[in-house]
Amino acid sequence: MTHTWHLQKSITEVDLISDIDVTDIDNELAVVEYVDDIYKFYKLTEDEGRVHDYMDAQPEINAKMRSILVDWLTEVHRKFELMPETLYLTVHIVDRFLSKETIQRKELQLVGISAMLIACKYEEIWAPEVNDFVRISDSAYLREQVLAAEKAILRKLEWHLTVPTPYVFLVRYIKASVTDKEMENMVFFLAELGQMQYPTIVLYCPSMIAASAVYAARCTLNKNPFWTETLKHHTGYSEDQLRNCAKLLVKFHSAAAESKLKAVYKKFSSLDCGAVALLKPAKSLLS
Repeated sequence: MTHTWHLQKSITEVDLISDIDVTDIDNELAVVEYVDDIYKFYKLTEDEGRVHDYMDAQPEINAKMRSILVDWLTEVHRKFELMPETLYLTVHIVDRFLSKETIQRKELQLVGISAMLIACKYEEIWAPEVNDFVRISDSAYLREQVLAAEKAILRKLEWHLTVPTPYVFLVRYIKASVTDKEMENMVFFLAELGQMQYPTIVLYCPSMIAASAVYAARCTLNKNPFWTETLKHHTGYSEDQLRNCAKLLVKFHSAAAESKLKAVYKKFSSLDCGAVALLKPAKSLLS
């Protein structure tokens, strides 16, 4: 009897898992035949490039300074109208470099613009030039300093830039959530708030940050159920596993309007991002 019940339960769960790639069968760019294997590989390799707590090894900078830098880089990213993945890769490069190299406080912005320069060359079709980054930093650094910092970062990272950032997982998990534009904007809002805060990056891996942003967004927009068998299948996470990270993201949402760091909040308060930042946070997750 027990065996039969378990079999029926597993059959029911399989029935509840939607084929999220069925509409892309004829789209060669969607690589439907390989996409599940690709994401299994991302999950297996995400720890290789993951950043762990490094602030104690940085005598001149702290988590607040990092948040200020990411806030400013978010503004720069928007001003240059760059691809979303460029911002996530920029932040990842900054964190990985800082985890390997001690820097002075005055060099932090230089690391930021050099990291974005590298990310642009990797992700963009038309990347901003070095002089564009010099100008946007009010000529705080010379062109030669930016180029030297770019080389130093690439050497320290051993040219390893192909890493699964939260963005890689966000794209897949948003698809698994069967979302509208409002939902998509809310997911990206929460994810960008998360990457701006040092604790999120060091406590949680990219796939968990992405899955938690989807879960928190569904809770915020009262999408029932908050977590589905399809999402559990594609993310590999249960609702319980995501709750702590999702709570953190909702706390950031709750504090965003009063925060001095406004770049992400302003971006997602605009009409072109659906003004999702103005919606009420998912207080149910905080209780």
